[in-house]
Amino acid sequence: MKKKVTMQDIADKLGISKNSVSQALTGKSGVSADTKRLVEKTAAELGYVYKGKKTVSKEKRNLTIGLIATEFAFSLKSFFGEIFLSIEQNAINNKVDLLIQSISESSKEHLILPSFIEEKRVDGIIIVSHISLEYINKVISTGIPTVLIDHHHPLIQADAILTNNRFGAYTATKHLIDLGHRDIAFVGNIDFSPSYYERMEGYLLALKDGNITRNEEVMFLHIEENSAAIDQTIKSLTNVPSAWLCVNDGYGFMVSSSLKSIGRKIPDDVSVCSFDNGQLSQLSDPPITTMAMDLKLFGSYAFKQLLWRIDHPNEPMQEILLPANLIQRHSTSECK
Repeated sequence: MKKKVTMQDIADKLGISKNSVSQALTGKSGVSADTKRLVEKTAAELGYVYKGKKTVSKEKRNLTIGLIATEFAFSLKSFFGEIFLSIEQNAINNKVDLLIQSISESSKEHLILPSFIEEKRVDGIIIVSHISLEYINKVISTGIPTVLIDHHHPLIQADAILTNNRFGAYTATKHLIDLGHRDIAFVGNIDFSPSYYERMEGYLLALKDGNITRNEEVMFLHIEENSAAIDQTIKSLTNVPSAWLCVNDGYGFMVSSSLKSIGRKIPDDVSVCSFDNGQLSQLSDPPITTMAMDLKLFGSYAFKQLLWRIDHPNEPMQEILLPANLIQRHSTSECK
């Protein structure tokens, strides 16, 4: 009977230790790439077959993931709806079960987790947009791998898929500066979302690079997203800025409507630029210049990142920034 080839036989032939042979064949660190190739070549020549631990491929694993968001986020179908559909399609394509639940105000306030999280019936969780710092950290405290979409915070230790808000707002502001505008208003409630705060930072950086002194009087940083608040603000102005950067399309639509209500023509008198490329920016008259994101990418990146995180629970947390691209429409023109 032919003698069974062992790791020791390979080690003796090459004049190295059995441990080095084991490290090379199991893919562990400790041996050079050249040694690894030599060990594998010698093993093949001697007829040695390494029988490693049996693993189940990703395709054969029966994974279940959960997706949660506030009722408000679920209501924003033109923005988050595309992200939800993208995650769902990725789950279907990868034969992963997907459980979805909205988080009510009461559940958020009392930190009540969905039963599939509380009972740990999911292998991973995707959280879309902001819920609350306390709620998200309670989810993370379960130990279930978690990925956030469109939200992050220094006190949240989880992977996040984000818009490059600073660069996007910089691009939008620079577009207005390149058109000759120097009096550029900023509109949005920066307390509502880290994204809005970051867009303010991009706006300020573009002003700085354009040698334009920031004007606190046209920075409306705490204004609520409703037409009454915006109407009141605009009608109270003695001097109306020639350009307006709005943190999202909702603000952009309402700012445009309010400006028209006081007799300002867009873009002849005033230019308006917003964010998100949602339905409101397209339905506005005229259509609003906006910063667009590929929403399907958010879903696919979050899904892939979650599968990776499930397999690599101890790797450092990652934030992935996706770009925002300028779509120029008829709401912006050269300053006159």
